[in-house]
Amino acid sequence: MELKTAEELRHASAALATGNPEALDRLVWTGVFGAPSVRDSARGAVLQQARRAGVYPASIHALYTARGRGVVPHDFTVPAINIRGLAYDTARALFRARRTLDAGAVICEIARSEISYTAQRPAEYTFVVMAAALREGWKGPIFLQGDHFQVNARKYSTEPEQEFKAVLDLAGEALQAGFYNIDVDTSTLVDLSKPELEAQQALNGRLCAEITQFIRSREPRGVTVSVGGEIGEVGGKNSTPEDLRAFVQVYREALGRPGNVAGISKISIQTGTSHGGVPLPDGTVAQVKLDFDALEKCSRIARAEYGMAGAVQHGASTLPAELFDKFPELGACEIHLATEFQNMIFDHPAFPKGLKSEIYESLRKTEVNERKPTDTDEQFFYKTRKKALGVYKRQLWGMSAASREAIGHALEEKFAFLLTKLCVANTRALVEKHAPFVAGSFPELGESVGAARAPEDVRGLSD
Repeated sequence: MELKTAEELRHASAALATGNPEALDRLVWTGVFGAPSVRDSARGAVLQQARRAGVYPASIHALYTARGRGVVPHDFTVPAINIRGLAYDTARALFRARRTLDAGAVICEIARSEISYTAQRPAEYTFVVMAAALREGWKGPIFLQGDHFQVNARKYSTEPEQEFKAVLDLAGEALQAGFYNIDVDTSTLVDLSKPELEAQQALNGRLCAEITQFIRSREPRGVTVSVGGEIGEVGGKNSTPEDLRAFVQVYREALGRPGNVAGISKISIQTGTSHGGVPLPDGTVAQVKLDFDALEKCSRIARAEYGMAGAVQHGASTLPAELFDKFPELGACEIHLATEFQNMIFDHPAFPKGLKSEIYESLRKTEVNERKPTDTDEQFFYKTRKKALGVYKRQLWGMSAASREAIGHALEEKFAFLLTKLCVANTRALVEKHAPFVAGSFPELGESVGAARAPEDVRGLSD
């Protein structure tokens, strides 16, 4: 599979230009796992072909602000899908579902925490997603998003400048890689001990504004990056319309004069969910009661008062299937989905039993400090197996073709279900109208983009 010499690379690149899918697969493998001497060239060949085919990274900002102005209807909810493990096959399954449904309003994202434990720097993530789009015949804009580019409250309490710089550095790296959608999450710094709402949101709003200004100073000419803010930490206190207004007041004052710098295009709120769900002793996920009233009210206020697309729902992939109709009905602009796809990979009958046993035995040792005394094996592995996705990335990608095909088919069906329920079918033309290709925005994804960054301690960060 892996290309090892310049000669092999030339042959594969020539075959790719004729539309050879096996050549593309080999180039993708080499672009992820190959030696440095051929890795950049493999990425370059694939991205050059993607550009020729009309695949390009874009910002969803114009679509979202058009929605805020009432030019675009608010009767669909954009799924933002975190691709953690088996990235190429998962992304291919997503693009197959999108192509069938003509679903343009879809985001592919990865969080600060996931970048570390899945061993996928932004440049690699962009490369793999765009290669998957090319492989499945998708054309048009690709919305790549940095999810939960989050300030770690624990680190910020002792080393604020260093922790804030880490978020800025990651944002800069992501922009270089074509992430033209970034969800800033400084909600970890909301201080609920203060009596006044604006005081509670003061640090959150100010730092979000500073990160927005940083992004605006580095976005490509002609691109307005879609920036999201967050007013309630997922898993914490449910958000209210008053929280939203307090945050926006602080944020806008810190951002500067209206019109000088484009602000956020959406707002993430807390409605009662938690990332990944809460595993029960038997490994199933506890039911949650969502605050749909808060979601509807905050979405309406975000549009009517501030010209945003609406509110964003986090931690939703493990919710009951019958709830997904509700999000478009309530005007939610975006919904973040991650853990269920990871579960489908690990728990699929085609997943090699020997590999799963090896991963679980490794987790017993490496994640022993994450195990609570009351945890059953099912609870422990449910919570920690995501940590193995980077360590075992090569083995996951190297599963048999039959296993990957079976898992990919299941994922495709799930994606098709979600895209349909969230009403994003037949949105390709709408998306292309509001996210055309911008000259000079196509990224260079050599190993220099984030290559020197080692995995970081992401304890306490959201997914």
